[in-house]
Amino acid sequence: MTGDVDGRGVREGTAGRDGGALRVFRIPMRTRFRGQTVREGVLIQGPAGWGEFSPFPEYGPAECARWRACAEEAAFTGWPAPLRDRIPVNAIVPAVGPEQAHAMVLRAGCGTVKVKVAEKGQPFAEDLARVGAVRDALGPGGRVRVDANGAWDVATAVARIAELDRFGLEYVEQPCATLEELAAVRRRVGVPIAADESIRRAEDPLRVRAAEAADIAVVKVQPLGGVAAALRVVEACGLPAVVSSAVETSVGLAAGVALAAALPELPYACGLGTLSLLEGDVVADPLVPAGGMLEVRRPAVAEAALERYETESPAWARRFEEAVR
Repeated sequence: MTGDVDGRGVREGTAGRDGGALRVFRIPMRTRFRGQTVREGVLIQGPAGWGEFSPFPEYGPAECARWRACAEEAAFTGWPAPLRDRIPVNAIVPAVGPEQAHAMVLRAGCGTVKVKVAEKGQPFAEDLARVGAVRDALGPGGRVRVDANGAWDVATAVARIAELDRFGLEYVEQPCATLEELAAVRRRVGVPIAADESIRRAEDPLRVRAAEAADIAVVKVQPLGGVAAALRVVEACGLPAVVSSAVETSVGLAAGVALAAALPELPYACGLGTLSLLEGDVVADPLVPAGGMLEVRRPAVAEAALERYETESPAWARRFEEAVR
């Protein structure tokens, strides 16, 4: 079902479950991240609040179904009661130069930092310089984790993890693309391995445990289909969990915060301090960490803030509607 599009976005006649109108947003990013320079998606309002549907461009309808389920859970069902009122978070450093990386860490004020490495087209020397700058800014007591987004083969991963560990790594996230490769790397290095893409994109996320491919599960609430679904995955995996964002607005981040708040144990800082990657937000009181912590709360969409970034995009309405369960 599609409807008319007015000057600000997809509004009347385009709806989610139970008739919730879709609002399409487009927010520029401060730094290129995962090849993206803007963050786009759909917001939907229901009786439980606002939900966000913002799958990345490469995801097809079957994968997008989980993202839609997450948005509809937020809008129409709601989330479990929290077990804590604050969430520790890490800062994130994209594939930038060492001086910018150093400044970003100091500005963030977090004791844990995740650093992107293995950016396409960048030599490994730039990774070393970036991670070294982050360690320098954090000091010896801070925690540094790196994320390769599955870019290395096994031999490369083993060699590069050994070199990067001179800076004292907390863990390495998704060094290789497949479960078999992760398991092979895990057997050959002393640094803990975290699985991200292997959980959020696999048909059966629980294969990670069966393959003994990881020490830590990185879980993202939208790709797993919502808070309740993600809680079931974490329980079945039996691994310590790090809740991370998919670079969402505060609406999407609130779902990640709800997941982190509902986990029985939370041994690691979470990757939910990503709002700094966006030029703006759709709420008046954004979910921004203070002192390395995020308050467990759910900010409401502010009409004036949303209107600033609302856009005309029938394609996003179609994408929402074509997401199949």
